[in-house]
Amino acid sequence: MSTEIQPIILCGGAGTRLWPESRGDRAKQFLPLTGSESLFRQTVARTPAGPHFTPPVILCGTGHVATVRDQMGDHEAALLVEPMPRNTAAAIALAVARADADSLLLVMPSDHIIADVPAFHAAIAKGAHLAQQDWLVTFGIAPDRPETGFGYIASGAALGDDGFAVARFVEKPPLAEAELMLAEGGYSWNAGIFLFRAGRMRDAMLTHCRAIFEAADRAVAAGRYDGDALYADADAFAAAPSDSIDYAVMEKDDRVAVVPVTMGWSDLGSWQAVHALAGGKDADGNAVSGNAFLHDSHGNLVRAAGKRVSLVGMEGVAVIVDGGGRGAAKGGGWGAGGAPSPSAGSMSTCAANIRWRIASQSAKRQKVGLSRPTMRGLSAEGAMARSWNAISVSVSQSKKMRTITSSA
Repeated sequence: MSTEIQPIILCGGAGTRLWPESRGDRAKQFLPLTGSESLFRQTVARTPAGPHFTPPVILCGTGHVATVRDQMGDHEAALLVEPMPRNTAAAIALAVARADADSLLLVMPSDHIIADVPAFHAAIAKGAHLAQQDWLVTFGIAPDRPETGFGYIASGAALGDDGFAVARFVEKPPLAEAELMLAEGGYSWNAGIFLFRAGRMRDAMLTHCRAIFEAADRAVAAGRYDGDALYADADAFAAAPSDSIDYAVMEKDDRVAVVPVTMGWSDLGSWQAVHALAGGKDADGNAVSGNAFLHDSHGNLVRAAGKRVSLVGMEGVAVIVDGGGRGAAKGGGWGAGGAPSPSAGSMSTCAANIRWRIASQSAKRQKVGLSRPTMRGLSAEGAMARSWNAISVSVSQSKKMRTITSSA
């Protein structure tokens, strides 16, 4: 069996949980949210290279092809373009359909942070040993807190020194269950990184999600090349049901392994996570990018985007000034995928040149900048919620960090 590993970088996400900075053609993976390089460029830079690795395949949507090519720089890669989003199972099926059956495919999201790259590469070596034995390998992050925002993987029997058979997958748990799993040990966070032999995954998909694989297979066969890019056929791919690789295959198959690893990982799935990883915080824990004045304010995230932001007496707030010039959102609800719905609710936070009107249950005030609205009503449950997600119109009282946005 070949030991050649083909990296597959999934680059089709919209990153809606970091709205409004992440959207459309400037999705989360293409933004420099930590440091000066975009998450995508960081992913490409840490992708293994060498005699056992082929250049990566970048799997992206049609709207991101130009950005991918621009950010690839001098790195060698091929593009595999999905004509429409159909979730991770169909995207991975495209990569499987075009691969040699004995190639090992290393599937990685393009919008995560991995601080300890050598630890990641060591985990890949362990995973490759298991994948050569026809295990479908997933990489689990050793948890350091009772996190309710991730799925968990329970480790079963040891597979030598390389990893463990997966006993079960656990949906995002309530806090009490997360605390219990952390205390028991033997659980990992599901990082969404996979390694498997292409032919083995093809067989698993034909068993567990045949319609998805067959649609992807037809889309690749009927696709067209444009330079280094293979554009999957839209009509064929449209027939693929939308499902995640976890639900479609990994939770159903009886030969799935997990390689636990501690590698400084974050999925940057919320503004709270961006704040946690931000460098250069001041003595009060504020992470500020751009022109901002803060007084009596603690633990805030400010991304000013060329405007002047003032915070007075604020704590645990993310202020995201949108420089895209597309106008402030007009709704207070949530749409599909975590994006604010333009039709739900009434507007309670509006902005014009960073003059905010803050409406809360017991106080309404208008200032240049932001001042503290009432904090009464914050629930204890909210303290563990992973949701500094953008809520441009409604200051949620069940969330630890409220996020306020503006159009520049």
